Amino acid sequence: MKDLIGYLLRRFGWMVLTVWAVYTVSFVLMRLVPGNPFSSERSVPPAIERQLRARYNLDAPPLEQYTDYLIGIVTRFDLGVSIRLEDYSVNEVLAEGFPVSASLAILALVFAITLGVTAGVVSAVYRGSFADLAMMATAVLGIAIPNFVLASLAILAFVFMIPIFPAAGWGTLRQVALPALCLGSPVAAYIARLTRAGMLEVLSKEHVRTAFAKGLPKQTVILKHVLPGALLPVVSYLGPATASVLTGSLVLEKIFALPGIGSHFIYAATQRDYTLAMGMVLTYTVLLFVMNTLVDLSYAVIDPRVKFE
Repeated sequence: MKDLIGYLLRRFGWMVLTVWAVYTVSFVLMRLVPGNPFSSERSVPPAIERQLRARYNLDAPPLEQYTDYLIGIVTRFDLGVSIRLEDYSVNEVLAEGFPVSASLAILALVFAITLGVTAGVVSAVYRGSFADLAMMATAVLGIAIPNFVLASLAILAFVFMIPIFPAAGWGTLRQVALPALCLGSPVAAYIARLTRAGMLEVLSKEHVRTAFAKGLPKQTVILKHVLPGALLPVVSYLGPATASVLTGSLVLEKIFALPGIGSHFIYAATQRDYTLAMGMVLTYTVLLFVMNTLVDLSYAVIDPRVKFE
């Protein structure tokens, strides 16, 4: 327990440094981009622009803006007020959109892990068979095809040609199922290949051959002696997989008209909404760091030999 607490404290310290570095880089880059939040096709009168700048503290020196915003985040967890979404704070936007994005990401990961692990196990157990070749060929296609292309094809196939799912919307399982499948498919393909490779490696181990020689049922050997060791590469991939799901959801939420934080992220970038964009970047940074930490902690659950250092 002492090692676990020390490990978590060290990871928290690294997370604080990482978030601060991301905050600094994002702040500088957003100020270097040409234009400002009030640049649009319709020019804003100078007097009104001065009032808007004063309202959002954009008339202050850059260092003062940097410090004031950082202090608000650290002391009050206040990400500021959205510049382009009137009467909305960034915290409110995140509170409304995060449950949607989280539900989509969780469903996509559950689908990817279930399908990927199952396909990898079957492919490894029946190595060289037609099922093995078909599954690995499908996995290669799943890796090669971007999820937004897959989403377009899925809409044509399962919305217009075979109307199984609705084209857009949020609130029911049918509405989120199709975007979750499109988002999780590339991840499932990677997991299938990793599971197959891990299974084949463990199947060649001496303790597995001994288990088969003792006459243990094949299912028991696969589930108890082979699968736990074969899943370590899959667990290692869950960190990048989470990043892939989170970044991929930005586009898919726009395609399927889902009211998640991904659509707001794109809006903030295109409209130069400094505070909203900063809030989204910091939120994704914390999410990725937390997920990577959970993945590292799961190593000790799967393999007791792993120690926290």
